[in-house]
Amino acid sequence: MMNRRLISMVLLGSLMIGLTGCAKATDSMMLGIGDEPLVPVDDYYGGAGVTYTDEGVVEEATATYVSDDGLCEIAVMPDYYDVTLDYENGSRYDVGAAYGRTIPQAMPEFESVMEPYLYDTIRMMYGGTYTPEAVEDRVLTLYDSMRDEFKEELAGLAEAFSEGRHGFVEDGLFSYEEVIALNMIPDSLRPTACSALTLWGERTETGEMMALRNLEWSLGSEYQMGMTNCVTHMRNGDRSLTAIQIMGLLDIISGVNDDGVFAAILDVGTPTDEPFIYEGRKCYTMELRFALEEFDTAREVGEFMVGESAEFTWCHNLTLADGNEAFCAEDCVAQVAEAGLGFSNLRDADTPIMEGLSWDHTDSLCIVNSFTTAGNQDGFTGNTNNIVRFAKYNEWVGQFDVFSIADLKNMITQETVEQFEVENVHSTGTSQLIIVDYATGRIQVAFTGSEGPVDNPVFVDVGSYN
Repeated sequence: MMNRRLISMVLLGSLMIGLTGCAKATDSMMLGIGDEPLVPVDDYYGGAGVTYTDEGVVEEATATYVSDDGLCEIAVMPDYYDVTLDYENGSRYDVGAAYGRTIPQAMPEFESVMEPYLYDTIRMMYGGTYTPEAVEDRVLTLYDSMRDEFKEELAGLAEAFSEGRHGFVEDGLFSYEEVIALNMIPDSLRPTACSALTLWGERTETGEMMALRNLEWSLGSEYQMGMTNCVTHMRNGDRSLTAIQIMGLLDIISGVNDDGVFAAILDVGTPTDEPFIYEGRKCYTMELRFALEEFDTAREVGEFMVGESAEFTWCHNLTLADGNEAFCAEDCVAQVAEAGLGFSNLRDADTPIMEGLSWDHTDSLCIVNSFTTAGNQDGFTGNTNNIVRFAKYNEWVGQFDVFSIADLKNMITQETVEQFEVENVHSTGTSQLIIVDYATGRIQVAFTGSEGPVDNPVFVDVGSYN
């Protein structure tokens, strides 16, 4: 089991390693990997010279593309694509097809960028070697488990994009099956690490809730994900929502519905000796989308997802907030629960946490890539990344009496990104930093672009959730 001394020592060690980079690099200080030396950074903290405010930067579109039936509109912004899908005036299939026809107009290089990204992910999942048949069986089996409305929507998208191409072939063009696979990476292929922090009450200047989500994802060998950042407005009456993701996706990585329920996924995984099972299982990212369409409180979304969790493919966390309550849905799959290694639970700020972990602050909830409830599957012991990030958040929250949105930005971007042997929160894997401000209803996102993560990213105001 963990203990406080271990956590303190790991955090101190991480900080001390970072501090060794304060001296200027010399030839004797460089560690070589092949022909590329690793050079110590100038400073562990990288926030100098940047002044954040509570407001985000509002961008103007440089071009706009609309499908011939008007069901899809894509505005090209400087840092992202702003997509509006109109489910009020077309079927699910028609909306998906309109999206598939409009993406190549807005980004002609989309296939040549994102098909290699998909195969980067496939190779990572299969340890470098895969068979197309194995991937196809996994993807199509999970596709068949989806709700009919989502299958129709994905079929429209995939058919419009693939133009009759089928199978898994690395040729720079999307096939029907490859488009489906792109939409279930967390469910069938998996992402990497993430973290989240929600503050409210006495922790915030306004007394209103603020939710932070740090998405750490596989950015691709050429930072392809940074070329396709997307905010998708799914307009569907009282089932409307906004998804923050990459272009071409219809599932939920991070999203907020028109009632203000914010939800985002964080990988947890299953113990190494437990099998991965996809037959008879569901895509949790699509079930999360259903929950955001269906329910109007974070509690309802969390209870639904916990209730369905045995049938998902991998254990995961969900950060959930709605301005009134905040939760972490610890979703445990059947084989882990049946082995007695974990359980599903809707954790809140009052839930007892694992022995040895410390969280010293009221009106706050922190989540990393492990269950945290006492007695649940332990992803902290032996995992310095989870231990250090949880301890850092605990330390950082204690450095502020109350938080403004600007304080939250300064907190999450304070580390220098490019470091070796340091367990960062804002890291080289950070893809998107998302803030939902319940005092104003505004959403801000710092997108990692094609150059990769930077120390002091720009937070863009991408609109309101209501």
